[in-house]
Amino acid sequence: MRIVKIICITLITSLFTACGSGNQKASSLFEIALEKNANLVNQNQEIGVSIKNKKEKDIESVQYSIDGKVIPVKNDKIHINLPTLGNKILTAKITFDGETVAINKNLKVLSEKAPEIYTYTIINEYPHDTKAYTQGLEFYNDTLYESTGKKGQSFLRKLDFKTGEVFEQIDLDETYFGEGITILNNKIYQLTWQSGLGFIYDLDTFKKIDNFQYGKSREGWGLTNDGSKIYKSDGTEKIWFVNPDTMTEEGYIETVTNSSIFNSANELEYVDGKIYANVYQKPSVMIIDSKTGAIEGVINFSGLSDIITKTENWDKTNYVLNGIAYHPERKTFFVTGKFWDKMFEVQIEKK
Repeated sequence: MRIVKIICITLITSLFTACGSGNQKASSLFEIALEKNANLVNQNQEIGVSIKNKKEKDIESVQYSIDGKVIPVKNDKIHINLPTLGNKILTAKITFDGETVAINKNLKVLSEKAPEIYTYTIINEYPHDTKAYTQGLEFYNDTLYESTGKKGQSFLRKLDFKTGEVFEQIDLDETYFGEGITILNNKIYQLTWQSGLGFIYDLDTFKKIDNFQYGKSREGWGLTNDGSKIYKSDGTEKIWFVNPDTMTEEGYIETVTNSSIFNSANELEYVDGKIYANVYQKPSVMIIDSKTGAIEGVINFSGLSDIITKTENWDKTNYVLNGIAYHPERKTFFVTGKFWDKMFEVQIEKK
């Protein structure tokens, strides 16, 4: 019996010894350490980096990367300069004892600068339907298109922005909560909120021609386009890139300031490389770099709600600023709110 026990112990010991470093988890051997234990950095920042060698292995080389882009090390520092910002994974590929392992560290990469503050000047006031729970607003050839929400109250319409006269309207089935719209390639694209479904209409006939489903995006909030791709917000920090031919999501940016990742982009409007986004339930609009996700500016629209007519049923959580459209010929923005009786033509200027 004693001989059998000795053999068993020997076998067990040899099994554990045979595992060696090659079968240990990389995280049990190494850890990425950033200067001051940082877990967030800013674009174009230099920050100290090192490898915590838990088992004192003989490290031959280390290569750092983010999103597949190699990050050079100089004087034990890495320089953060990425094409997009937000939640990232810093990867260290470590070669030691003739093998290579990879370890990761979660990292938030934020904007280099704080957003600039903008204000507005009212140029004109126009009537707005107080039954319109505005979700999407867009101009096309001087005609205004509007999408609204609330189940049983959702519609898509085109109208004369000066008088409020409705040219055509499509009422959504009462099971759908309408959301943002955009117009591209002679088609109108419309989102619904939580149904995971969007609709496509012919711009000329104003008839529905197709449906589309969402991919990884969570919900339907806002839509805009840059002439080739569609941008979609979904109630998170992500703004998705959507292929208008297939309606598949092909990537995203994350909206960030210099101090945090921000997740409240609602209705969208694209102008000259920037995405203008209503901040959900706030009297403000973000100006977002459409390539990096950096929030470069914030337009303070406080004051507009003071000059609209408030009804007896006024509810500050529902009657909020929402709806922004750019008129390319007039080079002005039009903004309104949910159930507001006015729409404002404004000039945006730096404060």
